[in-house]
Amino acid sequence: MLLDWITVISLVGIGLLLIIVELIFVPGTTIVGILGFILTAIGIWIGYAALGNSTGHIILAATVLIGALAFFYSFRSDSWTRFALKEQNRGRVNEDHQHALAVGEEGKAISALRPQGRALFAGQHHEVQTEGEFLAPNTPIRIIRLSQNKIIVEAIS
Repeated sequence: MLLDWITVISLVGIGLLLIIVELIFVPGTTIVGILGFILTAIGIWIGYAALGNSTGHIILAATVLIGALAFFYSFRSDSWTRFALKEQNRGRVNEDHQHALAVGEEGKAISALRPQGRALFAGQHHEVQTEGEFLAPNTPIRIIRLSQNKIIVEAIS
């Protein structure tokens, strides 16, 4: 009888602990939360099977209550703010120096364009991209479109 209680309390306790870890520390649904739910369910099932229906009901009610309180506390205590991204990256490609390039201008790929990479136009390095094709380094290229800060290029045949 004592061993049954120890087993039930251990399984439910570890299961609820894993669920709380899932809620507070591990974003999304992962193996931690699933394992916690399974251990909790097994603990409740053993409570019903070994200790009887009335005790099983009490274990189930206590588990649901503790789980609900943990869920409520994890959202109420702002525990998420420790993990939330508070800064924004507002940088953009080619924003540091505005280019004076024109459509049709020719240059050379410095790095592999897969489809993005670096190219050399009029002695200056620029971030460029192709329309999906991959180009090897040192490939002669031509600007086919300028869209905001994007430089779209193609290989010169």
